Amino acid sequence: MISAHPNRNLRIAPARMAHFVIRTNRFEETLRWYERFFLADTVYSKNNLAFLSFDDEHHRIAIGDLNGLGDSVESASAIDHVAFSFDSLHDLMYNYERLRDDGIAPIYAINHGPTTSIYYADPNGCKIELQVDNYPTSAEARDFFFSQAFHDNPIGVFFDPEALLAKFKAGEPVEELLKQGSVPAVKPAL
Repeated sequence: MISAHPNRNLRIAPARMAHFVIRTNRFEETLRWYERFFLADTVYSKNNLAFLSFDDEHHRIAIGDLNGLGDSVESASAIDHVAFSFDSLHDLMYNYERLRDDGIAPIYAINHGPTTSIYYADPNGCKIELQVDNYPTSAEARDFFFSQAFHDNPIGVFFDPEALLAKFKAGEPVEELLKQGSVPAVKPAL
């Protein structure tokens, strides 16, 4: 039996995010999209239920076809997106280019200040964010939330990932590329 801890405010955080589940009325299309997007292995798929993995976790994504589902609608309350971090701008740009060449285009890209992020939508409209941290430490990223730049624009600067990729391939310093405004701002097509 677990004894009660005297400090109920003690934060014992989860060790990691285990997985997320997608309910869909487009099972095969959704399964293939996530296999391509993450280069994921399907560890199980039967009777419109699938489990996928792309790392050391037994599954990171589950997909289920539930009879009678309608299409998702933007106007409903829901989780807006799930975000995945890369360790470097190189890895983010590599995956952007790989996905682009495989016909998976982003819906928009934003330099939020703390992160440089590229967003995609799966066949159901579920959004996936691929990001890289712009600061070497979490403390520096948190400090950005108290800056005038964040106060003036808490969402960030929309940018063209092709422009960022071109500057990255040209060898411009990564530290400069991670700054807001390092590539020209674009108006999002939201």
